Amino acid sequence: MTPAASEILAVVQRYAQAWAANDLKAIVDCYHDEVVFHYFGCSPLAGTHRGKAACLAVLKQVKERTNRRLVAIRDVLAGEHFGLIVAVEQFEHQGRPVELERQLRYAVRDSKLSECWIYDEDQRWVDEVLSSPAAQKSSSGSPT
Repeated sequence: MTPAASEILAVVQRYAQAWAANDLKAIVDCYHDEVVFHYFGCSPLAGTHRGKAACLAVLKQVKERTNRRLVAIRDVLAGEHFGLIVAVEQFEHQGRPVELERQLRYAVRDSKLSECWIYDEDQRWVDEVLSSPAAQKSSSGSPT
């Protein structure tokens, strides 16, 4: 493994471990101050979010709308340019929990996560959940 791939793997593994432990301080510490998140689809949260504060705010909104929780981290991978976490998360929609696989691709800068692209197993369903008026009224939670 090249030095670049080794660094990316170490950063993404550190983040995956913090996420699995629900260690909010460690999670936030993994993000670069200028981190950028890319949410796909056509929900009100879709688009590009720039800066740690904006990214934490969108994570909080996703949590509030879905009561999301990590079920499992299936894989942590890294190459020359990106790291990848394959995770299973549970979202709640209309009182029912649903599990979905998500792929989170990361760029790394200064030993921090600097950019993230979120790819959902069923983007249409995620858009429905994030757009639902009922989802917007669910209880607030932590930004994991």
